[in-house]
Amino acid sequence: MTTQIEQSQTVLQSRHIERLVEGRATSDGAGVRLTRLLGQDLQRRLDPFLMLDAFASESADDYIAGFPDHPHRGFETLTYLVAGRMRHRDNAGHEGLLETGGMQWMTAGRGIVHSEMPEQKDGLLAGFQLWINLPAAAKMIPAGYRDVQSPEIPQFAVAGVQVRVLAGGSHGVIGAIQRPTTEPLVLDLALSAGTRFEQPLPAGHNAFFYVYAGEIEVAGRNAGMRRMAVLSNSDKADGVVLRARQDSRVLLVAGAPLGEPIVQHGPFVMNSREQIEQAVSDYQNGRFA
Repeated sequence: MTTQIEQSQTVLQSRHIERLVEGRATSDGAGVRLTRLLGQDLQRRLDPFLMLDAFASESADDYIAGFPDHPHRGFETLTYLVAGRMRHRDNAGHEGLLETGGMQWMTAGRGIVHSEMPEQKDGLLAGFQLWINLPAAAKMIPAGYRDVQSPEIPQFAVAGVQVRVLAGGSHGVIGAIQRPTTEPLVLDLALSAGTRFEQPLPAGHNAFFYVYAGEIEVAGRNAGMRRMAVLSNSDKADGVVLRARQDSRVLLVAGAPLGEPIVQHGPFVMNSREQIEQAVSDYQNGRFA
């Protein structure tokens, strides 16, 4: 159900685009082709976000092998499927089918082993996976998992813009996921050509957006299709104003930085090398049950 918002929240001074990121073509899992937009080189700058992968292909050869069983520890993931079907299973007993427009939130916490496998043999599979760090005090919490089907994701329309609120809150609409400490905001925006969307943001939060269709202008600088834009931090800016130069789709992300050490070794993200070594040992010795 879409809520109609009569008047958008006003941003008096927009952040600007600090950097445009093209992303790096790579593969993961059993050979799934994807674009890595946020990796270790941007983890400090975009704290608490650790990784953003985008995938979109109509060729089954690019995705059919999926992501067989693999471990994680120390962070959370948001997987959002724009098109297609994918099944999640893990060693904590969770199972869910992710379908077009749906999302899943997984807390790896102290350890989880899961798989994400496409449930289609042809057609478009497209979506995103975002990794969100856990604070040091919460890295060893029990693993968790939640499915949010497409009809359950709150959405609203304002001034020609359709907004799906995956996490956080926007224009008084509370999203499907709320998280303490990192306070992630994740919006999927569909903007008609010539429209604008204003989103207030706390000055201390890091923010970026990814254009997966069309072209967006922010404070006089354009971000084209398949570009991620890192937004500036400024005490004078109270949010961001996005203007669509053509019909566009955008993933807008922001969150509160943790300011803690980040040590990553593949699927494990902890605060020290010793903790990473412990994670590897625990996984190898079957202690991720």
